[in-house]
Amino acid sequence: MSATFGYIRVSGTDQVLDLQRDALAAIRCDRVWEEVASGAKDDRPVLLDLLGHLREGDTLVVWRLDRLGRSLKHLIETVEDLQRRGVAFRSLTESIDTSSAGGMLIFQIFGALAQFERTLIQERTAAGLAAARARGRIGGQPKRIDPAKARIISQMIGIGTPKTEIAKALGIGRATLYRHLAVGCTNDLGQ
Repeated sequence: MSATFGYIRVSGTDQVLDLQRDALAAIRCDRVWEEVASGAKDDRPVLLDLLGHLREGDTLVVWRLDRLGRSLKHLIETVEDLQRRGVAFRSLTESIDTSSAGGMLIFQIFGALAQFERTLIQERTAAGLAAARARGRIGGQPKRIDPAKARIISQMIGIGTPKTEIAKALGIGRATLYRHLAVGCTNDLGQ
């Protein structure tokens, strides 16, 4: 026997669930899960509980798409998982119903647009990195120990200054100093 389950979410305790409750009550959901959690959070225990209750033939209903997914990518992954399990998905505001051919088509178009957006972002990132390299810039944090500091470190080590004092005097962390010394020793051995 199939069932219709609803999911309602608001981001904060100061927000009201009434609009979503009324919308899901109008379509007579068999059971509704309610959650107060940011949509950006990975850990939404009420949603996970609901997803665990869904069986083949069931329908998951939300008032609006953004109530379910953290992002378009997350939303698409969630609905694709539901499809693999034989669970339909319905969003009332956007009039999407994946149990129909038209609803599934619209959702697949969303998926294609999300993939297109991801590809564009990757291309822009690669082009930006290439342009920066062409100008002599490389990514990552700037080096904490420049050649001048390296000479000072060598001199201070040579006179027996404790490493903690060296790090403090140069304004660097002890771990940074130890990494520098380890690389320096490896480079010395390689020459």
